[in-house]
Amino acid sequence: MTLIGRTRARGVETLTLDSPHNRNALSAALVGELTDALADCAKDADVRAIVLTHTGNTFSAGADLRDPPPPDALVALLRQIVALPKPVVARVTGHARAGGLGLLAACDISAASPQATFAFTEVHIGVAPAVISLPLLPRTDPRALARYYLTGERFTAPEAARIGLLTTAGEDVDEALTPILDGLRRASPQALAETKALLTAKVLEAFDRDAADLTALSARLFSSAQAREGMTAFLERRDPAWVV
Repeated sequence: MTLIGRTRARGVETLTLDSPHNRNALSAALVGELTDALADCAKDADVRAIVLTHTGNTFSAGADLRDPPPPDALVALLRQIVALPKPVVARVTGHARAGGLGLLAACDISAASPQATFAFTEVHIGVAPAVISLPLLPRTDPRALARYYLTGERFTAPEAARIGLLTTAGEDVDEALTPILDGLRRASPQALAETKALLTAKVLEAFDRDAADLTALSARLFSSAQAREGMTAFLERRDPAWVV
């Protein structure tokens, strides 16, 4: 079963997360397929830019608790998006949770419709947004992250744009993306690669400096007793024991 759909139009390759059985959660299989698809795009001279989108009403539900990818695989995927020598544009018309927000932050440009909602839900299952902080912390408003990391509250597309998680939010996401994609199609491949390198240098520094520590933190938290209780409660659709 293929979990990543692929289409191309005028130099723009669209990669579609297509894992409806788990709301496009980041399973080991999906992370592996997306990694391979991005590597193909990086090598293909006919691909000017990549659009990352989804089927259904969820962009990504975050890590697949039944089949999670190894933390280092998720780090590698996020770094690959940031370091790819071609722009990666997220198109979101549904919900994004936890690790799915890491994907958004790794992309160079992102747009969402009013149907999209966002939440860092890690604290509700006993873990922390550790690995996804690598692209998030350098690019997103720190006071807003403090609120949404710590509370797990849901927030809207306009709020996501205000805090820097999104580039833009609009009634028609494709209309919002039209001038963006047209601009990318008119740009030279060399200029895009070098300009992206300028923009991502600080983000890649964060990966190189902090990835090992945050991967270790993620592994420690996911193996903890509170995480086991949180994940069990989530799967059983009940409150975890610590809720007061």
